[in-house]
Amino acid sequence: MKNVLAMLSLCSALIFSSSTTGLARRQDKDAQAPKTATEPNPKEQSSVTEHSIRIGGQTIPYKATAATLNLKDDKGDANASLFYVAYTRSDVDDPSRRPIAFIYNGGPGSSSVWLHMGAFGPKRVLTTDAAATPPSPYKLVDNPNCLLDAADLVFLDPIGTGFSHAIGKASDRDFWGVDQDVRSLAQAIRIYVNRNKRWNSPKYLIGESYGTFRSAALSNYLQSSGDGIDLNGIVMLSSVLNLGKLSFRPGEDLPYILHFPSMAAAAWYHKAVKDRPADLKTLMDEARRFALNEYATALLKGADLDAAEKADIAKKMARLTGLSEDYILRANLRIMPYQFEKELLRGKGLIIGGYDARFTGASNSLLSEFAEYDPSFTGLGGAFTTAFNKYVRDDLKYESDRDYVILGLQISGSWDYKRSGGGGFGFPGSPNVEADLAQAMISNPHLRLQINIGIYDMVTPFLEVEHTMDHLALPANLRNHIQLEYYEAGHMMYSHDEDQSRLKANVATFIESGAKP
Repeated sequence: MKNVLAMLSLCSALIFSSSTTGLARRQDKDAQAPKTATEPNPKEQSSVTEHSIRIGGQTIPYKATAATLNLKDDKGDANASLFYVAYTRSDVDDPSRRPIAFIYNGGPGSSSVWLHMGAFGPKRVLTTDAAATPPSPYKLVDNPNCLLDAADLVFLDPIGTGFSHAIGKASDRDFWGVDQDVRSLAQAIRIYVNRNKRWNSPKYLIGESYGTFRSAALSNYLQSSGDGIDLNGIVMLSSVLNLGKLSFRPGEDLPYILHFPSMAAAAWYHKAVKDRPADLKTLMDEARRFALNEYATALLKGADLDAAEKADIAKKMARLTGLSEDYILRANLRIMPYQFEKELLRGKGLIIGGYDARFTGASNSLLSEFAEYDPSFTGLGGAFTTAFNKYVRDDLKYESDRDYVILGLQISGSWDYKRSGGGGFGFPGSPNVEADLAQAMISNPHLRLQINIGIYDMVTPFLEVEHTMDHLALPANLRNHIQLEYYEAGHMMYSHDEDQSRLKANVATFIESGAKP
């Protein structure tokens, strides 16, 4: 059986097997097939260039290092070549005390290009807000919201993405799993810290989408595995820690509840809400209350819900989402987001974006049940792909005959979600790293967490994030270490210029406040 599922690698849209999690429902990014290693241990490559950028009224000189480092297995044999790009400020007297952030995207299977060229790197590709960006030539500009004034930056590409690949006797697939991925990135971070004498630097993890799932497990591993790398903070964009909350499986009602307010927000944006309030927050608050109370109670009754109550719930859902009562009743009150993305503007022959519901695109099948593609990906993907390939070769002078894998399509479907150890009782559940994050914050009571949320994100909806944080097993005195920030944009909130500036300010303040001795 096929379903349209959501891939958190940022920006994709493709029909994919329902045996994967809801995290893997849209897979439309550039997806070259990852390769099995055939080459022996290659020499590490490095290209170092000097640059400067103006941020916040000051000119910052910096060194850019585009390089590979070799990872090793338990026997000491090299088994992977991991590609990274590091930006370090050049006019600092004591770099060992300067904050450093390790940055990656998600997928699983995505390179770091999205945060690199869209949010925090010194160069940014210009894209059209909430509409398709025209094709080449694209414009690459200095990024006034680069994070280099607050911290040195290291963008990491997990194995099978970017230029990173297995070597020696290993295969890329050896690194495709929750724990395997964590171990490889932990080793890469440790090698970088050792070689660059950054042990005393305040350290941060910045991840997006599945990258937030990665950060939760990675933070606990770095602090507890013997590496001894305590972190100052974790920044999450478009967060998910329990993949079951994104998985629309038979008999599971929680995902419908958690996605509902995001559907209402999207309907508000497209002026489809009946008696539409002027203020988005008013609509969000009402939809959130309805989802957690009346709607949740109705769904939990299952077949015991009587016809009158069902009709009343459908009427309230219709008012908040712009869908017809008939459609809602035929769906048994349970609307999956990729159905909503198709249905909301069906009468206009349009679909809306999943990663960013502000985007619209023409439908090529007025009768289909699911959105055929994600216009919030197709409107951005080409710009990021072209811009990075040009930038890494022309500006950073890194030469490679390998394809730069923006998204490894095979990776998500081959990902090993099983965990070694872990808490809980009974049968295996959905992949979940909530316990990892809670343990990381408990064992390091100074660790702080900032979560950045796009209101129009239909993939990692805002109520899912709030629900996760409200149910994180933390003592009361650590709950004030969690900071939530909201943006009127989608999964990639930095694609909206105003929110990119707000995101930069929020993250920079978070880093600076956490780096003080």
